[in-house]
Amino acid sequence: MNLEGVLEGLLFVQGDEGLTLDSICKILEIEKEEAKALLMKLKESYEKENRGLRIHFLGNAFKLTTKEEHKMYYQKLLVNPENNTLSPAALEVLAIIAYNEPITRAEIDELRGVSSDFTLRKLISKDLVKEIGKSDMPGRPNLYGITHEFLDYFGLATKDDLPKIEEKKPNEEETELFTSIYKENYE
Repeated sequence: MNLEGVLEGLLFVQGDEGLTLDSICKILEIEKEEAKALLMKLKESYEKENRGLRIHFLGNAFKLTTKEEHKMYYQKLLVNPENNTLSPAALEVLAIIAYNEPITRAEIDELRGVSSDFTLRKLISKDLVKEIGKSDMPGRPNLYGITHEFLDYFGLATKDDLPKIEEKKPNEEETELFTSIYKENYE
């Protein structure tokens, strides 16, 4: 039996969920090294110019995805691509959750300074955010975190691939300006 063809079919059937290496091994009843070799062989065949798909590792799973260089054609296919974009508020809430998970809605609201209830519900409905537990705080509010779909949406393999946020260091000139303006003169 052609395991490469079977693997291709499995990846197609799984769609957005994809398959982990362990799942591939279990389903095909093969060892990890053989599974890796099959994936690499299939991946190489998709890298040819005459192919429209590729194998990508996203959100802890191997998935069939379209090639980035064909993006403009796929966008023409969509009836209303504006419906698939995220609002600035949604992006803000996603960033807060991604960098601070697990986090409660009240903590998100505190960081934003406005209610995030509606935005959070929209993100949950798009499967970009999910409830991941309960807090030990009074009332036991829900804790939220990002999903594998979030990783897919932003083209990340793991949460560790998020851009690093550098803490802003106070500018010495600004500090001097502050102290020089408000310094009392006791002479």
